[in-house]
Amino acid sequence: MSLSNFRITRFQFARDRVIGDSQVRADDVNIAALELVSESGEVGLGFIQTLFNPLPDQTEIEAVFENEVWPALKGHKAIALVHRVNRPRGGNQRAYSLPFQDAVQVALWDLAAKEAGLPLHVMLGSRRNRVGAYASGLDFHLDDEAFVSLFSHAASLGYSAFKIKVGHPDFDRDLRRLELLKTCVPAGSKIMIDPNEAWTSKEALMKLVAIRGAGHDLLWVEDPILRHDYEGLRTLRHAVTWTQINSGEYLDLQGKRLLLEAHAADILNVHGQVTDVMRIGWLAAELGIPVSIGNTFLEVGVHMAVALPEVEWLEYSFQNFDHLVDQPVEIRDGYAYAPDRPGHGLVLSEKARAEWTRPKRLARSELGAAPENPRLPRK
Repeated sequence: MSLSNFRITRFQFARDRVIGDSQVRADDVNIAALELVSESGEVGLGFIQTLFNPLPDQTEIEAVFENEVWPALKGHKAIALVHRVNRPRGGNQRAYSLPFQDAVQVALWDLAAKEAGLPLHVMLGSRRNRVGAYASGLDFHLDDEAFVSLFSHAASLGYSAFKIKVGHPDFDRDLRRLELLKTCVPAGSKIMIDPNEAWTSKEALMKLVAIRGAGHDLLWVEDPILRHDYEGLRTLRHAVTWTQINSGEYLDLQGKRLLLEAHAADILNVHGQVTDVMRIGWLAAELGIPVSIGNTFLEVGVHMAVALPEVEWLEYSFQNFDHLVDQPVEIRDGYAYAPDRPGHGLVLSEKARAEWTRPKRLARSELGAAPENPRLPRK
């Protein structure tokens, strides 16, 4: 069935903790649900998200979407749109005024899979239904007590892999965090670190040598240096033989391709754009480069994770989003399970629509208490 309508629902609420890394921090959530509706009444769901600034009022979001995006979708079938290849040139090669891209891809794939009567991961070619999940703290701005509490809880849930934020101006603080992590996760756990581009290439080498010398084994270091420094990443990859370089998070599809062609990463990091992830995932498979799935909204990336070869890990960061949908992705004993429901399996909660809709932009002081996160202990 062809697309006949769309709905946008704006949400804005407080986070239950400050999240961030060596470069950024955030303590609120600014998102809007995008629902694409077909002539049959079937709905595809995606989420529009900004990390650091509130979205405009809902009427403005709707107007921008209707003018910039909807003309290319209306009257077309979702299954055709997800496979369409565009060749933008000149002024047509530009971003939307608001970050619709991820939401549109996810919603279209959700709808296409629903109309095929298949779970999204099956439609994408999966041969399994689960992938290893690692606990990621987004913990740079937490104090030591909150840091230990978060990772102790993750360990109690059965996680065996943990990623922490580093890149502090005081390198001793990074080393202390690694020592603290040892006190609250099982011996033999897999440990990853993420400086979020805080270091130069030479600095990264020196600090990784120091981390190893302090007795810390790392599964990978993620985005240690600038995203486009392919030569630096490639040099670092060959110099640091005891761990892996995970990169690509900040790059668009073309940038990820250039990263692979430069042989500048041991592991390619991808996120939630289904079409783009599958395209670059196929290229990574051809080159024999493993893929990791970084944070994706409500863990929708589990579908791509189980569909692509050589994906061992999906990132999970304990963000308080679960109340937005009827049934979140199941994570149990260190594994994330792809839903077996048609589409991606996430349906916007009518309770959330009633209680958490914020059509008008609010000041941070007006947000009130954060929605409860059922995957963390109550405070």
